[in-house]
Amino acid sequence: MLHDAGLASDGPLLLLLAGGFLLLAIAAGGWFWRLRQRRRRDIDRRLREACRGVLANFIIPDGNGEEIQVQYALLTARGILIIDIKDVEGHVFGSEAMQDWTVIADDRRFTFANPQPGLWDRVAAVKRLTPEVPVIGFVGFTGRARFTKGQPRSVTLLEPLLQDLEKEASSASSSASGEGYLTAWERLRQAAIAARMDHLLTAGPR
Repeated sequence: MLHDAGLASDGPLLLLLAGGFLLLAIAAGGWFWRLRQRRRRDIDRRLREACRGVLANFIIPDGNGEEIQVQYALLTARGILIIDIKDVEGHVFGSEAMQDWTVIADDRRFTFANPQPGLWDRVAAVKRLTPEVPVIGFVGFTGRARFTKGQPRSVTLLEPLLQDLEKEASSASSSASGEGYLTAWERLRQAAIAARMDHLLTAGPR
């Protein structure tokens, strides 16, 4: 009986400890979410400061009767740059031939779909609308990713790319070299606006 009473008296303490651990887990999750949001805002700010034009999270026709979503299109001195941003932490293993890529971190291992085909589809859709302008695409991984076996084609780390864009923006020739791209950029922008308007009209009251 004394033993049972001791267990019963420990019940509230165990519940209190479990509640404390739950609150800590929620607080940690909220902190990581805020940190990721702050990182995304910082990336967005740097892209907008370094490029002559930025279109973010938009859709355009893919040329096959469907639409495709683009995370970032940037008007730069080198042409139009398409970027898909990936934020994963750990060692990334992947290649053009692999359907899924693997991430190995200290405490977990997971896979995600090869991002290259989707990127190339987005580049092709933009190029169809802007054939007179060079269109380049990259999957940009944040600095938390490590490519110990080498970076696959069309894959880059985001920080060096941002630094290159910032360097180009500060050079005297960058503004002049982009003048011939403005007409194509406006065509892309109008296509994005038209696709958005179509979606708004489709989603409206019937």
